[in-house]
Amino acid sequence: MKPTHITTEEQSSAETETESECSGEEAAVSKDELFHLLQNERRRMVIRYLRGTEGPVRMRDVAEQVAAWEHETTVEKLTSKQRQRVYIPLYQSHLTKLDDAGVIDYQKDRGIVERKPFADTVDAYLDIEHTDESPAETDATTENWDDYYIVATAVCYMVLFGAVIELPFMSILSGIGLSALILFLFTVLTITRLVN
Repeated sequence: MKPTHITTEEQSSAETETESECSGEEAAVSKDELFHLLQNERRRMVIRYLRGTEGPVRMRDVAEQVAAWEHETTVEKLTSKQRQRVYIPLYQSHLTKLDDAGVIDYQKDRGIVERKPFADTVDAYLDIEHTDESPAETDATTENWDDYYIVATAVCYMVLFGAVIELPFMSILSGIGLSALILFLFTVLTITRLVN
């Protein structure tokens, strides 16, 4: 669903209001404050959504898309409960925090959100390639690695059990050799995950 763009009249009155409220300077935000701001996934999704827009958009459009990403569905298939669960926290907290940091211009009384130039700086702190993936794709990658770790754990238990009941092949390994084998397996798995 495409965002509903603001009319010229709404935009000009919004710009007038913004000019009277701001001195034109970007908010000074430390790296710690910026990382704290970006630790919340919904705020990152808002920045991601606004990256693809030009000019001000309605807050409800932002909330609907964030809700759709969270529920791994489309805006059209969202239930009113799903919309509301995302809309309220965005309205009451998250958008205000992004506005206070100078990342967006959020006019709460009008329900209008617009990306500010400082958002380009914030993008440098986000892994753009990964944020362009849907959360579902990221979750699928994590689940694949979870499967590898589960299989590795099962293999280690089988080897350990084989050593305990003194299977012929397992009796070759001493306690230290068995420990080294298990440690080596998880080390290789972890390094592979970090490299990929």
